[in-house]
Amino acid sequence: MANHALATLETALRAKKLDRTLTTALPPFERYVAATGATGLDTCLRGGFPRGELSEIAGPASSGRTTLALQTIAAATQRGELAAFVDTFDRLDVASAVAAGIDLDRMLWIRGTWRPVSAGPDTTIDRALKALNLVLQAGGFGCVILDLADTPLIALRRLPFTTWLRIQRVVEGRDTACVLLTPQPLARSAGGLTLSLTARARWTGEADRNRHLTGADVAVRIVSPRRRIDGNVALSAHVAH
Repeated sequence: MANHALATLETALRAKKLDRTLTTALPPFERYVAATGATGLDTCLRGGFPRGELSEIAGPASSGRTTLALQTIAAATQRGELAAFVDTFDRLDVASAVAAGIDLDRMLWIRGTWRPVSAGPDTTIDRALKALNLVLQAGGFGCVILDLADTPLIALRRLPFTTWLRIQRVVEGRDTACVLLTPQPLARSAGGLTLSLTARARWTGEADRNRHLTGADVAVRIVSPRRRIDGNVALSAHVAH
């Protein structure tokens, strides 16, 4: 079944002429990292997320985790690369993706489904992990993101740690930067990066009815044992009115 699904995906990619990556046409340095597009952050990351490794963006809701993920995909498509977004619970807002600068013609959007607890055992996460595995095996993507941000922690903790080791083995040696989007650090990959985000909203106005959200100050904690990157970066996000 897995081989048939992989063959189907490869055929679909070839039909759309999306069956090969363009990383070989990039400058030498960019062949090894996938920039996020946030200049200050990329400087601290020594260029961006490492290719051929499993990294993660972790943080609570409203921490800027999805914004950073979309910005990373936008940077990839703007370089002429292909990107894939495994949308576990079908939460992607297309308008936000476009606003982030993503070239939708160069992004594979794999939409999952959400099932209430009353519907019985939920295999949504398993399907998302299988989809991620198929995309990584197909190759040709500069950046692949698995969105697990809205997954209950109890469900994530049930996943065996070997899950991430298997994903690391699949992506190893490829041109792909694989990134998990999670509520808290999960993978702890030795060769990848862990970005832990927290944010504080900025408001204008004094009275409750006159207050408006103007943006957020995002703090990024960076950890990577093998690359010996250990630091903090402050980012600023603005809200257009």
